[in-house]
Amino acid sequence: MKFSAKEWLEKVERDFESAWLKSPSVLVERDLNSRYPRYGYTVGEEHPLFKTIFDLRKAYLSLGFKEVVNPLIVEDVHVRKQFGKEALAVLDRCFYLATLPRPDVGLSKEKITEIERIVGRSLEDEEIRSLQSVFHAFKKGKIDGDDLSYEIASALNIDDATAVRILDGVFPEFKELKPEATTLTLRSHMTTGWFITLSEIADKLPLPIKLFSIDRCFRREQGEDATRLYTYFSASCVVVDEDVSVDEGKAIAEALLRQFGFEKFKFKPDEKRSKYYIPGTQTEVFAFHPKLVGSNTKYSDGWIEIATFGIYSPTALCQYDIEYPVLNLGLGVERLAMVLYGYSDVREMVYPQLYGRIELSDIDIARAIRIKEVPSSIGLKIANAIVETADRYANERSPCEFLAWEGEVFGRDVKVYVVEREEDTKLCGPAYANEIVVYKGSVYGIPKSEKWKKFFENGVATGIRYIDSFAYLAGSVIERAVAEGKEEVEVRVRVVEGLSDINLVLQDNVRRYIASKGGKIDVRGPMFVTVRAEIERR
Repeated sequence: MKFSAKEWLEKVERDFESAWLKSPSVLVERDLNSRYPRYGYTVGEEHPLFKTIFDLRKAYLSLGFKEVVNPLIVEDVHVRKQFGKEALAVLDRCFYLATLPRPDVGLSKEKITEIERIVGRSLEDEEIRSLQSVFHAFKKGKIDGDDLSYEIASALNIDDATAVRILDGVFPEFKELKPEATTLTLRSHMTTGWFITLSEIADKLPLPIKLFSIDRCFRREQGEDATRLYTYFSASCVVVDEDVSVDEGKAIAEALLRQFGFEKFKFKPDEKRSKYYIPGTQTEVFAFHPKLVGSNTKYSDGWIEIATFGIYSPTALCQYDIEYPVLNLGLGVERLAMVLYGYSDVREMVYPQLYGRIELSDIDIARAIRIKEVPSSIGLKIANAIVETADRYANERSPCEFLAWEGEVFGRDVKVYVVEREEDTKLCGPAYANEIVVYKGSVYGIPKSEKWKKFFENGVATGIRYIDSFAYLAGSVIERAVAEGKEEVEVRVRVVEGLSDINLVLQDNVRRYIASKGGKIDVRGPMFVTVRAEIERR
């Protein structure tokens, strides 16, 4: 069955994905890596902080704890109830929330005149009353700020953009608004949330009650540095029972941390002595981890303070009518993640895009090397045939010509040859089978030989040879030539001086990264391959 060029292109559009998937070419699969990630050829990368959170959740669950979400926004009265006379010192570390007040908005004659100037007509009495109702409803909280321009537009039968111009140009009271503090705070430590949660469930669930929560806390530090941030994750748990003890806290700490490679433990009384703990129960957990030994940190002896636990004070518990003793243990997720993943600066770990050094592995660089021009189904067959012919006859003396493929393209008979017209040479130049390899942050085009053995063994071989990517270009050019009605086309490459000469591209940002690290892109060599296609006359 013969197709017109238009019919064939429509067919390719329908079958493009399946044609690529059916192709046996490794190169097509590699290009699918970037073009069709939904097929699962790529694997994403976890953030170390959230990987640690995920692992902590599994660890707590394995110990029989139930996960809950504690309140994040809390009234400052809870801090006062928990800390008593020391509450002010704690509240000094809290972020208070503020809101914009909702102003009284009047419609004077001057403002109505200005609105009429903006809309380009006089306002009806009903429109003015509707606009007054909108502002009144906004003041009462019945209309949200993000709906105000829409409501004004509806009241005056104008578009939203004009409504925004009215708000901006006629009502300066909106521009002059300043935030006003509320009594709401962002939770500075998980304990604040635990008291609120336990006040509702401690007398309703069967004992023992074992709960955990891993969530953000916020603390108004003097500034962010290598050891502290304004926001951090707390991994906290509580045990509610008729009798809880410090020994139980030690057991939970060991059982939890052993799952992360900690081997030995020390327990010391915490000198900070928080008021919501019973005196003498607040305990610091020091743990030994082999990853810390010899590290460039103050924990190079392998020991680190990693968690704290204690038993809540009856004085604080009675403020919430909690009748049973409560053991609480908590640790900072960031500190644990820094140990597990070898970071010394919390900012670099949490915000690598802001503070960290961008590091690309050889495989990251290899993934950024892509085939520039790729044919569809028929062109793929032509490309594969060109590669097979080149490999089979590469060392044949020239002048010579070998038929690589013949068949029908767009209803026209096509013959494809690999040729070399120059005398006393070979069909293909010595670099035709060089392969693209990434090694120690640089990109090379090299042959598989003993000289380059360590590059292939220790680097990342892309599987793309010069002839492979060039053949894809040739297949695409031949397809296009047939569609355009040409009767002959020739594609050739002589001396390779860069990736573009063999139909490859490297993302610009990766190219800049290689240059910034002192790496190089050394893709060159004598290739000397020519492909010619003879196309049947129309």
